[in-house]
Amino acid sequence: MENFEPLFRIAIDGPGGAGKSTIAKLLAAKYGIPYVDTGAMYRAVGLKMTRLGLPFEESEELTAMLEDTDIDFAVENVILDGEDVSGLIRTQEISAAASDCSKLPSVRKKLVALQKKMGETRNVVMDGRDIGTNVMPDAEFKFYITATPEERARRRYLELVNKGQEADFDKVLEEINQRDYNDMHRELDPLRKADDAIEVDTTNMNIEEVLESVVRLIDD
Repeated sequence: MENFEPLFRIAIDGPGGAGKSTIAKLLAAKYGIPYVDTGAMYRAVGLKMTRLGLPFEESEELTAMLEDTDIDFAVENVILDGEDVSGLIRTQEISAAASDCSKLPSVRKKLVALQKKMGETRNVVMDGRDIGTNVMPDAEFKFYITATPEERARRRYLELVNKGQEADFDKVLEEINQRDYNDMHRELDPLRKADDAIEVDTTNMNIEEVLESVVRLIDD
């Protein structure tokens, strides 16, 4: 795929732990286009709200905070108000905070506007929960990447253990199921497969197999 006229945009949706971000990064590298991790944007807002002690509800304080919030990407780093928070936003606590703040209309309005602007005029790979349905409904390629909750919990559990963090598989599974429920039942832009998205179940696939499958679908 060498001709990116007029635009070459890849939208990837799916539940947490299915491999969206990993595949999105690999696709961005393969095709030489930017990668936007929308989940990291919600995590960054969740981190800031947690630091400030703001409750996960609409308030004047939240509105003021959002007006004074800047989120950017430098290579694979997430920059929140000039600070590299890449490592700080990957904890279970901030994962839950991201899910909570993503339900708030003011947070979604702010971040979706930023994401739509990124996807309107440039080639991009973007992953999240509502990219193909809301942020880039006219993307040239749409994928819904999923896996069973048990497999996603296993991956997350191993990731935590390999980082030297304490982890309990049953608790990780419970958190994944809860986040799935929250994402799929929130009032604003719930997680769902776009009608024209191609579903890829990664339960019994490794990263190389998933990438090969997606690239084949794009290049065909």
